This record gives sequence, structure tokens and C-alpha cells, in this order.
Amino acid sequence: MPINNGQLPFEKPLVELREKINELQKFTQEKSIDLSDEIATLEERAKRLEHEIYGNLTTWQKVQIARHPSRPTTMDYIRHIFTDFMELHGDRLYGDDPAIVGGIAKLDGVPVTVIGHERGKDTKDKVARNFGLPHPEGYRKALRLMQQADKFGRPIICFIDTQGAHPGVEAEERGQSEAIARNLREMAGFQVPIVCVVTGEGGSGGALAISVGNRLLMLEHAYYSVISPEGAAAILWRDAAKAKEAAEALKITAQDLKRLDIIDQVIPEPKGGAHKDPVFQAKQIKEAIWTALEPLFQMDRDQLVYDRHEKFEKIGVYHTVD
Repeated sequence: MPINNGQLPFEKPLVELREKINELQKFTQEKSIDLSDEIATLEERAKRLEHEIYGNLTTWQKVQIARHPSRPTTMDYIRHIFTDFMELHGDRLYGDDPAIVGGIAKLDGVPVTVIGHERGKDTKDKVARNFGLPHPEGYRKALRLMQQADKFGRPIICFIDTQGAHPGVEAEERGQSEAIARNLREMAGFQVPIVCVVTGEGGSGGALAISVGNRLLMLEHAYYSVISPEGAAAILWRDAAKAKEAAEALKITAQDLKRLDIIDQVIPEPKGGAHKDPVFQAKQIKEAIWTALEPLFQMDRDQLVYDRHEKFEKIGVYHTVD
């Protein structure tokens, strides 16, 4: 859990050191006493400590960063990366789900369809968006927008950031499993480039439902998993408190998944996480999206489908039996 000022528990030593530096700087200004040598020494110590903390993050610490309350959301990235965004609403079956946002935008003048999970910013917004846990109508809205993109030949950009699909009874009554399964099937066959970016949490089928793409990118401190660490711990040990152990065992970090050839690129984050510099982070994501899109633009429609199928067929190790 975050501590004061949105800082995470493992960041406490660095926070305290920074506070000490600020106190000395303030004291210098107020008393006109030269403490520059002492401040320089502490600054050097802070740099070393920062490198030590953020250069050796555990899986659980990365999960905490991915869940940071100030971490940029899909709407933040849309504002910084795209222009002329026009949000579209509703699934034409039940209603609109604000936990998934989507619409038409331009990426350096190129028309694209953008879709992503949206957690919200303040408490009121988070409640309205169900903390980024979509209902079936959210996935059906996403599918409607992707079908439109496929019809008009627009690339699809998806931002993934959810603990999972909403698990409530009402979601199941409205066909949650069917909605997710339909998205998986339909995304596999779209004849336009699809680039997916895991920006925070990528949990279970709720994340997979909009991440069947030609290229899958992940932010450095994001995670992507079949189940949350707490969920896995509850199943394996009947104790959600063992989430740290579960996180390590699941191999859910961007670095783990790159080694396993499940994702295509790890996008660097500022030290401490994307929330430290959202504008820089958006720039990094934009560059990575273009890097992924450019070779896809050279493929025809059938090749794009084949490329996507081939990507997923390569995941994992299996043997055929005659």
C-alpha cells in the first residue's frame, strides 16, 4: 500500500533522505548558512540509493508500481499521444461501460482506432468507471469499434490496464464469458494492424479480451498474468497474504515475458515509474507504437492475419502425438 504522498513502502528510505535534503536547503535559504557540501553529499547518497532501489526491484514491488494510484491512465496517454480523439460510446445492445474507452484519433496524422481500460483518476471517477473492471458491454463496445476499424482499414491501438473483468453476478447474467471469448475470436481475424500496450495491470481474461494483437508491448513495471498474485495465492495456499510468493512464481513482469517471447518489447519507464513523468512516458510509448506499426504497414490484409496467428502459435512449448 502507498504511504504518504503516494510513495510506496519500499521507497521510504529515499523519501526520508529527500526530505532531509529539502530541510537543509530551506535552512540554508532562511539562515544564509552555506551547507552546500553537506547537501551535495546527501544528493550523491540519494542518487546511489535511488539506483539501488529501482535497479533491483522485486516482482511484488513492480506490481505495486503498476498499481500506483497516480499511474497514468489510458485517457492520459490518449491526450499526450494522439490528436483529434473522438470518443464513441455504447455497445448497441445494453449500454455504455466507462471502464473501457475508445474512439477514433490521429497518430501523427494517421487515422487510428484507440481502445483501452480506464480506471479513473479521483475517487468519484474511479467508482463511476468501476475501477477499470469492465462489464460485458465494455467488451462489446470495444469489439464494435474494432469491427469499424477493420471495415475502414484503420490500425487498432489497445491500452491494457485492468485487474480483470468484473466478476459480479450481473456481469455473468449479461454474458461476460461470451463477450470475452467473442473478442478473442474476432481479434484473431481482423485484417488491420493491431498493437497492444500493457500500461499497468494486465489481469486475466479481462486484459486478454483486448490484447490479441500483432505486437504486444509492455511498460517496464507493468505486469501481465492469467490471474492476480492475490488470486493465485488464494488458490494455491488459501492465503492471499502470500501474494508476494505467488507473484514471483507466476513470472508476470515485462522482463520475464520478454524472455519467454510472449511480448515483443519492453518500454522503459522513468525511475520510480510512469507516474514520475507521464509526458516522458507517453513519448516512449508513442515511439514504441510507431516501431511496431511500421513493418505491419508493409503487410497486406491476409499477411496481417497470418502474422497474428503465427505470433500466438509460437507461445509456449508443446508436442504433437501421432
